[in-house]
Amino acid sequence: MTSKTVVLVVEDNDLNADMISQRLKRKGYEILFATDGEEAIKCVQENLPQIVLMDMSLPILDGWEATRRLKADAKTKKIPIIALTAHTMSEDRKHALDAGCDDYETKPIDFTRLIEKIEKLIGKL
Repeated sequence: MTSKTVVLVVEDNDLNADMISQRLKRKGYEILFATDGEEAIKCVQENLPQIVLMDMSLPILDGWEATRRLKADAKTKKIPIIALTAHTMSEDRKHALDAGCDDYETKPIDFTRLIEKIEKLIGKL
């Protein structure tokens, strides 16, 4: 791997953000952070990460709306977004996918499954 895969972790809970980022760093990913939907949009537009892990319950602008805006922007619409949420009902998954998320992972996160989803979406599997 010549350059590291950049992952934007959008998470307003510091403990969750730290846990996710540490696990991803150990796998060789470079991590960017955002704590709300507006910050996420700005970070994606400025840095063009290879993938976004988007908490859906965020302050200021929620993950559903941030995803819709990123997917509506020609510059950022092809960047895969995985919804991260504690909402586990089937309609929550549908809501995230309808907003434009490319996949969905419930909390607590199964990191083996999450890494597989990341690698599949960025074309490494």
